[in-house]
Amino acid sequence: MTDRLAARFAACKSAGRAALITFVTAGDPTVAATPAILDALVSGGADIIELGMPFTDPMADGPAIELANLRSLGSGTKTKDIFHLATTFRARHPHTPLILMGYANPMLVRGSEWFADQCRQAGVDGVICVDIPPEEDAELGPALRAAGIHLIRLATPTTDAARLPAVLNGASGFLYHVAVAGITGKQQAAQAAVEEAVKRLKAATDLPIAVGFGVRSAEQAAAIGRVADGVVVGSAIVDIIGSHGDAAAPFVQEFVAALRGALNVNSPHFRETAA
Repeated sequence: MTDRLAARFAACKSAGRAALITFVTAGDPTVAATPAILDALVSGGADIIELGMPFTDPMADGPAIELANLRSLGSGTKTKDIFHLATTFRARHPHTPLILMGYANPMLVRGSEWFADQCRQAGVDGVICVDIPPEEDAELGPALRAAGIHLIRLATPTTDAARLPAVLNGASGFLYHVAVAGITGKQQAAQAAVEEAVKRLKAATDLPIAVGFGVRSAEQAAAIGRVADGVVVGSAIVDIIGSHGDAAAPFVQEFVAALRGALNVNSPHFRETAA
């Protein structure tokens, strides 16, 4: 199986820039509208896509993504729809890594082996499960690894040196550094704190380090992209979908293109061309 995540991070590193990782919720505002939004992410320049699995109690998510979950569930999105979206995305975009992000209940309700097999069949590259801690890895980790799916772990500002080895044990793909202690989209991390965290994490692992939670502008993305291997943007994109509904795709593409442009500016090749 091709490791699309490793290939994409390597390509971004070769280009001298961070990977742009974008998040949207599957089925927001409807299942029918989601493929065009996913295509807009790719067309805008997203390197890796996180597809949120809607859930009734998204404890780590702020108001924007909570509303996206409600819109998606209200329109009738089912787990089978999410895997269909993933399968058709993979057919259209064979090289763009796709990650499912969500909570344990929808992932485990039919058993971890079933979920992992569905991920494999749909061409999903990785899974982020927000509410399964490393100590409970057996709930999902072995099944994903057996299916060749990356289990991407979260590190937070409160993940200290004693805790970090447990977080890294069994993690693969990349390490997602949650830049703020709290929910998505509301707070913004101080750049100095991000730089210190990335330095500390890089000393502990060879996995790429992606930074998210609270990244809302091209300027923020560029600043974080100067130190991290990836920059994750979610709530700001979800807000655009909330504002424009089924017609959101071109607005999403425009915003993502601005983010990607800001990361491109960090590239030595870009600086040489602009000089």
